[in-house]
Amino acid sequence: MCIKVLFSRIHIVSVKVINLKKVFGEQVAVDSINFEIGEGEIVGFLGPNGAGKSTTMKMLTGFLPPTSGESWVAGFNVAKHPLEVKQNIGYLPEHNPLYLDVYVKEYLLFCAGIFKLKNKEARVKEIIEKVGLTPEYKKKIGQLSKGYRQRVGLAQALIHDPKVLILDEPTSGLDPNQIVDIRNVIKEFGKDKTVILSTHIMQEALALCSKVMIINHGVIVANDKVENLQNTAKTKTIIVLQLSKEIDLIHLEAVPGVLHVKRIAAHKYELECATDLREQLFFAVAQSGTAILNMQLEQQSLEEIFKVLTNPNFKK
Repeated sequence: MCIKVLFSRIHIVSVKVINLKKVFGEQVAVDSINFEIGEGEIVGFLGPNGAGKSTTMKMLTGFLPPTSGESWVAGFNVAKHPLEVKQNIGYLPEHNPLYLDVYVKEYLLFCAGIFKLKNKEARVKEIIEKVGLTPEYKKKIGQLSKGYRQRVGLAQALIHDPKVLILDEPTSGLDPNQIVDIRNVIKEFGKDKTVILSTHIMQEALALCSKVMIINHGVIVANDKVENLQNTAKTKTIIVLQLSKEIDLIHLEAVPGVLHVKRIAAHKYELECATDLREQLFFAVAQSGTAILNMQLEQQSLEEIFKVLTNPNFKK
């Protein structure tokens, strides 16, 4: 008898936060947030300036103690097991602190020494190749372009092969070519690590992340895949119709759920709808004796969703 056993992928929590709060004087920077991030996920951490992104990241790394609440990284409680957390976490802060008078290789050997790595020379050589520093590793860090300095920052964050990688604005101030290079490096390492990526660049979140967390005034207002955020943000659906001839707008406006109709070109209409009404519109247009040449559902951009979720008047 042949017995087939089906294995489903086990969801392993890599980062867990429960009621995490940070207060500076009378200002609540992070307000009792909760979230979990699974092993192998790349999560975009978005929010306006001062929303609490960097503060949250600093608490996860143990750099800042929380006012209250708890967090775990790679199974270790950040407050109770800080050394174990640091051994399992790689951190690239927004303002990448580097020793400018030190040579790239020497700096990475120093970082490897801090973690007491065996075969330091071999590990440094490996990480230099992986982050694309080979052409520049014999230079002093102060002689490098900003793009290569970011690579050095990534190299030090990865030198000890951490399970969790926290990157705070890793492409800030880089030119378009440098941005693409750094993104490719992050994407490659993100295949087998948990990555939390703070960014103001929406395209970056779309290009790299499996899901997005949005924080506003210290509160998590969204935590989901990008394609699911429309429901959270309660954004409207836009449908564009290209017809064979002109149609009386009343035929379109009469469809339940159509909020607004606008003629944008010859035989072309933009409809603002409460939900996806393509099937209903198909029959409504057909009954009017007009043919549909093209019907397109336009998803709300991440920028528009971000604006809605971080609006002071937004209510979940």
